Amino acid sequence: MTIQAILHGREGPIFSCSADQSVAEAVTILSEQRIGALPVLDGDKVAGIFSERDVIHGLRNLGAAVMDKQVADVMTADVISVDLQKSAIGALSLMSKRRFRHLPVVEGGKLVGFISIGDLVKYRIDKIESEAAAMRNYIQSA
Repeated sequence: MTIQAILHGREGPIFSCSADQSVAEAVTILSEQRIGALPVLDGDKVAGIFSERDVIHGLRNLGAAVMDKQVADVMTADVISVDLQKSAIGALSLMSKRRFRHLPVVEGGKLVGFISIGDLVKYRIDKIESEAAAMRNYIQSA
């Protein structure tokens, strides 16, 4: 299964922020939407990722003053992304090896989706459960 299949049928916006927004504004979005990360956009291109971890590191380094900084000052700028044709297992492996939890999906240089490791784990569990049910049905019908 590809990333495109995982994103298929998703409704709603991709929440994001810009590099010039304040950390406080971005934290408000994370909190209100109950999410762990935001793609940081420059137009429709990914400039970085702002996550809970960035807030924690900023608090450690700058204290409460981090809230007045711009997202650009604390975001993760070295972004790895995937395209819609990447396999779900490949993306899960990439995220596990590189130890990050959010992955922008980009086509033609533009952000088209944003997935979490939770999305990929859910896909894996659903697939395993589906295969187990098919096996049970096969055994019962034999």
